[in-house]
Amino acid sequence: MARGESDIRPSEARQRLLVTATRIFYGEGIHSVGVDRIIREAKVTRATFYRHFPGKEDLVLAYLQAADQAIRGPVDAVTAGLPAPDALRAVAESIAQDIQSAGFRGCAFLNAVAEYPDPDHPVHQAVLAHRQWFLDTINTLMASIQKAEAESAAQQFVMLRDGAMAAGCLFDPVLICETFLRSVEGLIRTHAARQPS
Repeated sequence: MARGESDIRPSEARQRLLVTATRIFYGEGIHSVGVDRIIREAKVTRATFYRHFPGKEDLVLAYLQAADQAIRGPVDAVTAGLPAPDALRAVAESIAQDIQSAGFRGCAFLNAVAEYPDPDHPVHQAVLAHRQWFLDTINTLMASIQKAEAESAAQQFVMLRDGAMAAGCLFDPVLICETFLRSVEGLIRTHAARQPS
């Protein structure tokens, strides 16, 4: 049986490059970091870098893809088999835990899109794709509770999340998370009480 792509593990050098870029991009921003620094800190050669990533943009896209997978996995895990209201609460709790984690600097996707404002840029498009997945996931959960105005409720959840992520790195994260979780609970209850149209 031929080995499929899913059976092939990424090279150790590629992983080091991605881990290094993730740490620096998230901690310091994307545009402020050059390829030379990533190569130096990952302890690889320039040729190794370009063998895995034809350019910095390719590394940025790989960073966002890894961030996307790091969020999708836990969201899928916390929502599996739970009733929709509990699944939404679990997603909110997961977000609150992230906000209170050491080194939290906001949402990697919102940070990236601030540096890539051109809507046609591949990085901007990757951010939009991730956000659409998250909105769709929340919309599906809201629709499971009550179809009436599920999309509006999902958009409110995402806006609450965005606000908590932005405020969580500026103010007391514990207080921000308490406010966020109370707001999500109120949103779930209000949405569940809506009359079908």
